Formats: sequence, structure tokens, C-alpha cells
Amino acid sequence: MMIMNKIKSLINKEYSPTSLVFAAALYFTFVLNFPLLEKILSILTELQPFNITFALSITFFLLAALNFIFNLFNWPYIIKPFLAVLITLSSVLNYAMYHYGVIFDQSMIENVFETDPSEAGSYFSIASLAWVLALGIIPSFLILKVKLKTYPSLLKALLSKVITLVSSFAVISAVLFIFYKDFSSVGRNNMYLRNMIIPTYFVYSLEKHTRLTYFTAPVEYEQIGLDAKQVVPATDNGKPTLFVFLLGETARSANYELNGYPRETNKYTKKNNVLSFQDVSSCGTSTAVSVPCMYSVMDRLDYSKQTAVNQDNFMDIMQRAGVSLYWKENDGGDKGAALRIPNMTVDRSQVNEFCDGKTCHDMSLLENFESEVDAMQGNKFITLHLIGSHGPTYYKRYPQEFQTFMPDCRKSDIENCTTEEIVNTYDNSILYTDYVINEMIKKLQAYSEQYNTALFYVSDHGESLGENGLYLHGTPYSLAPDYQTKVPMMIWFSEGFKEAKGIDSLCLAEQAQTQSFSHDNIFHSMLGIMGISTEVYNQEQDIFHSCRQ
Repeated sequence: MMIMNKIKSLINKEYSPTSLVFAAALYFTFVLNFPLLEKILSILTELQPFNITFALSITFFLLAALNFIFNLFNWPYIIKPFLAVLITLSSVLNYAMYHYGVIFDQSMIENVFETDPSEAGSYFSIASLAWVLALGIIPSFLILKVKLKTYPSLLKALLSKVITLVSSFAVISAVLFIFYKDFSSVGRNNMYLRNMIIPTYFVYSLEKHTRLTYFTAPVEYEQIGLDAKQVVPATDNGKPTLFVFLLGETARSANYELNGYPRETNKYTKKNNVLSFQDVSSCGTSTAVSVPCMYSVMDRLDYSKQTAVNQDNFMDIMQRAGVSLYWKENDGGDKGAALRIPNMTVDRSQVNEFCDGKTCHDMSLLENFESEVDAMQGNKFITLHLIGSHGPTYYKRYPQEFQTFMPDCRKSDIENCTTEEIVNTYDNSILYTDYVINEMIKKLQAYSEQYNTALFYVSDHGESLGENGLYLHGTPYSLAPDYQTKVPMMIWFSEGFKEAKGIDSLCLAEQAQTQSFSHDNIFHSMLGIMGISTEVYNQEQDIFHSCRQ
């Protein structure tokens, strides 16, 4: 009761607008930016000797900088809703950064906007909602309720604002003047720290995403590979091709038994002569970047989302050459890759052996495969987009009978599970994906008399499972650990396919063990292996070219 009365008295008291802004700056500095301060402290304690004066100066610098920025928006009828919205959003950022180490850069924001409701729901938990309520919604409610003093004149209001801005700038300048060498050294060696500042980096990334998405001049669509045609190799055996491209989700190479992981996570495919490539890098650390990038002609370093969605990808070129294509979706969408080819999405609202009304296991992608193949003509290229190991609800990615590694973590707030439970759950999802891949291989084996059959599997990006305090994915590529950028890539080719394409199996096996590849190779490798002749094809980027007769 006493606490409620105290809160009421605080709300009913009148505050100057500058006091409210300063209080908000304090809240952002010491509460919402706690993950940043914690990281800075860990960096400084490793330096010898530890400079406590410099450590304190960082808080003064951050407080003055935020106070300066917030005061730019300190106008009647604006400042309270501005701070309320900012604090609520920042509490979400704080939760994600504190518990998972997630940084909201432009690619992460792009991923958020392209996430479907089912996928987004997997991130909500009682813990996350309570966190946002305590650190975001309640403080925002109090801000909206407090009474602000009105200045007697516009001149006095402007004078107060100028004094506040000048004072804040003076503190910033003084701190930088005194500790410039320390700021320069720590900043140069830890450039990612600026990405952790809440809310400035998020606002910057959101503005950049909005500007590039909605306020950039439209790019004229570009058709490439207009000369594309199918070429029959001299080794052809007369049968059409049936090629299945399995696009994985959130699988990391480090947890693949075929790549040296000590656990039996490839117990199904390892018995089926599957070839696993040991060193493969992704184009991005999120689906929104990696999928359109790997299907485009662009390399990771020159990738542009705007260009990718306004340019033919390798499937468009195949279709132009007469290959029959089909895309089947069980993840958060094709990210624009399948806009111009026949496609369908698994109905997650159904309830059956694979679906619970909200999400479906990946075996649902194999349903009706035979009828889908029959509906296609000539050489056929089918993409199945798996939900794979999408977190944080890894336990929803496999049925109960695949609870092989125990105990597992059966909740979305994985930060409240032990590392062992998280890894067990993730490994179960990898094992189930391996089962799905193997079941697809069995179906292709049944077609081997009619078709030259082949399967290609690659994940879009990897995942962090708590290493160095990082969870999930989406870390800016320059900062991302190998766990997020090294992905599994596997192939299975029938004997008829290898014969028709003139593939040297020993050569390919050696390449898989000794050479490095990336998503950059996929565009050219798919065109090459499907026998598509076009000027945009680069044999140097084709994984299979050097091992073909």
C-alpha cells in the first residue's frame, strides 16, 4: 500500500520536461543499456591496469549523449509518447540482447519484418512478456501519466533547451578530451560496441531499412541468362533428371556427425553414401539475407537485397531453359526466391500426424511428393524449404519419438534451460532433419529406374547455442562466430545421375574434404549440374565442374 501511495505521489507531482528527459536518459544508461555496460566492464577488467576513472567516464559519456539526443525531441505533446514508445521497444531489445546476445542491425530488422506469425510466436514466453512489462510497459505508463510543467514563455522554453543541449555537449566534449586515447583504443579494438547501444543503433538500422525498402527509387527488373538452354552431355543415358534441393534452416556444421561431431546426428544419411562438405560458409546469418543471396548471381560481398528481388535467380534461368520447377514451403517464406515459379506452402493450420495447428514437422513436405512429380514435365527441379532447427523452440521441430538426446529443453525461453538441455534439443532437431533427408533419398531411389535422381541439401545459416553468451542467429556477419556462418552441405547422387553427368565420385569426395565453399557457389553449381548453358554461368564457381568429364 505504501509503495502504491509513493507511486501515486510521484505521478501527481509536476516535473519539468528537462527533468523527465534526464530521468529517461538515466534509465536508458543504467537499465536498458546494462548489457552494453556489462560487456564494457568485462573488456576493461582484462586490461592492466584497470582504469576505474575511464570506466566511470563511459557512463557519463553515454548519459550525456542520450540526454542530448532525447532533448532534440523535447517538445510539448511529443516528448512523453516519444519516450514511452522508445522505452517499450528498447525493453524488447534489452531482453534479446541480455539473454541471447542478439544485435538488431538492418538484416535482423529485415528478418523481423519477414517473420510469419507462427515463427514470431515461438519467441514469446512468460519470462519475455514479464521482462517487457517490467522494463518497458510499466515505465512507459508512468511517463504518460506524469504531469509536466509548462514554461511561462516560448523564450524560456528555448533557453532551457539550449542550456541542456550545451551542458550535455560540454560533458561529452570534456570526457572525450580527457579520455580520447582510451576511447580510441577500446573502440578500435571492439567496434561492435557501438552496435550494442540502445536505442541508437536500432533506430539507425530501422531508418536504413525503411529508407531502402520504401523510399528508394524502384529498380527496373533485370532478366539475365536470356540465352539459357539445356545442353545434353555426351554421357547422357536418355533418362530425365529429378533433382531435389532441400533448403535447410538454422543448421550449423559443427553439430553434424559427418563433419566430425562426436554425436550420432547423421545416423540415417551416413548409411546412404551421402557426401558431406566440411567447410561451407553462408551468405548471411539470417534467412532474409541468405536465401535470396544464395539463389542470386551475386556474391556475399556484393549482395544487395534490392538487386536480388529485381533480378532473375538461377531458378528463373532454369525455367526459361525449359526445366520444370516447383517450390514447397514449410518455413517463414521463400524471401522472394520463388516469386516467379510454381509454389505452395504447407498448411500449418491442419492437425494431423505432422502438424499441430500452428506448426508442421518437415515430413509434411514429403506428402504428395509422387503426385507433385507426376504433374511436372521433362527435367524436374524441386525445392523443399525446411523449418529445420529454427529456434528458440527447437523442441517443436521434431516429434516425440526423436527425443534421442535427453534431457531436452521444452520451452521457448531457452536462457532458463541448461546448456546441456539446449544442445540436446538442438541435436534432436538436427537428427530429425537427417531422418527427413534420408526419407527423401528413399523416395528418389524408388524413381531411379525412371529418372536420374539427385539430392542437394544446404542450410541458410547456423546457430549459436550459448557460446560466449550468444544464442540464436542474426549477429552482424563481421562479428558472427563460425557457429552462425559455417553450414552443412550434403549431396546424394544416384548411380544413373552420376553416369549421366559424368561425375567422378572420388574427385568429388576429395573436394568435399579438402576445399572451402560457400553459398556463392550455389548459383553456378545448380546451373552447371542441371546442364544449363548461359553466359552468366561461371564454371570456376561450379562445385561439380572440375569433377565432371
